Amino acid sequence: MEGNNLEKTLQEGNLFRQLNCLIVAHLRHHNLTQAARAVASATMTPLDVEAPPNKLLELVAKGLAVEKDETLRGVPSSTLFDLGTALGYGLNPDPRVSSVDFSAVQDTKGSSKSFPKHETRHLSEHKNIARCARFSPDGRFVATGSADTSIKLFEISKIKQMMLPDSKEGPVRPVIRTFYDHVQPINDLDFHPQSTVLISGAKDNTIKFFDFSKATAKRAFRVIQDTHNVRSVSFHPSGDFLLAGTDHPIAHLYDVNTFQCYLSANPPEIGVNGAINQVRYSSTGGMYVTASKDGAIRLWDGVSASCVRAFAGAHGTAEATSACFTKDQRFVLSCGKDSAVKLWEIGTGRLVKQYLGATHTQFRCQAVFNDTEEFVLSIDEPSNEIVIWDALTADKVAKWPSNHIGAPRWIEHSPTEAAFISCGTDRSVRFWKENL
Repeated sequence: MEGNNLEKTLQEGNLFRQLNCLIVAHLRHHNLTQAARAVASATMTPLDVEAPPNKLLELVAKGLAVEKDETLRGVPSSTLFDLGTALGYGLNPDPRVSSVDFSAVQDTKGSSKSFPKHETRHLSEHKNIARCARFSPDGRFVATGSADTSIKLFEISKIKQMMLPDSKEGPVRPVIRTFYDHVQPINDLDFHPQSTVLISGAKDNTIKFFDFSKATAKRAFRVIQDTHNVRSVSFHPSGDFLLAGTDHPIAHLYDVNTFQCYLSANPPEIGVNGAINQVRYSSTGGMYVTASKDGAIRLWDGVSASCVRAFAGAHGTAEATSACFTKDQRFVLSCGKDSAVKLWEIGTGRLVKQYLGATHTQFRCQAVFNDTEEFVLSIDEPSNEIVIWDALTADKVAKWPSNHIGAPRWIEHSPTEAAFISCGTDRSVRFWKENL
């Protein structure tokens, strides 16, 4: 019995040591040096202990997800979201490689990587401009939204089957669902992180919820009526909340179970041209970022909804059209109608890199990372090309004809593999994947 107690004590001591190491490393990685020193001193933990960036946050997020899963077991199907087990949805594959550490390499000139050759295929056409696209977190689905008010859902495995040179099973139809329930153009889409639910934000001031596990469902099963044009939507990683970026300068935070709307208690002074073009949560939900028509990129605390940093004039007087976090949440990639793509360090507010050589002044253009964050992709409107930069060196490494008639309106990369979607003013949707 004493032996068992001793073993338990040793195990608990080892667990405490690991936890202390993660706390110290987490504080240090987020530039909270004084707090890191205090914890290190109090727990006799080395200050320079090594741990992957955000490892503590990842473990907490996984633990909360397991706790939530256990809580939801046995809950009747009348609840808002089921777990999507019928489609095996939400089981995210491991990433191909770790994300790039942009602060690790100082002199990177001459070390640019080559972006692999891709093949592309026309997937489908909407009846009007294809305006936006979004991949599911597990990379198994992609949805597109159009000015014709429709949403198309594609299954990636069927797209790949369609692209095979000699499919013996006859024509493959990659569109598995089409939803019609808006009365104005679709602006943005997002997938619930665990359940088979797709949301859309549109010019008709609504956010609509679609259950794509049901083959016959054409219309939304829940609707949020906002007061403004819903320009962008983003689910919290827990799936319990969502953000709506609208013509209002402050993002609207909704509880997805009660539809209660919350606004920042202490909003900054934002001028009349502060409409939000895009809002995106970080990977843990600890922060979110907005890109606004006034050219600013703003960072917000994910809990208090207070603005913690503003990159005023990030894109001059031109609109900031997109913004997203790196996986380690230390940097933000932004794009604007000043034809610049920029990488910002969150901790210092410093402009780290600029990706130049693509002109985008007309559309609400995106700049996105590939799945490994080794490359940045955007659009050159005059030449109708997709432009790719090495993310570390900021060197332009490829320019490819988009194969759209007219410049693409949107580009979105898969979170799990070397594949992306482009949407065009020519109403078409194209899929791109690495040549193997």
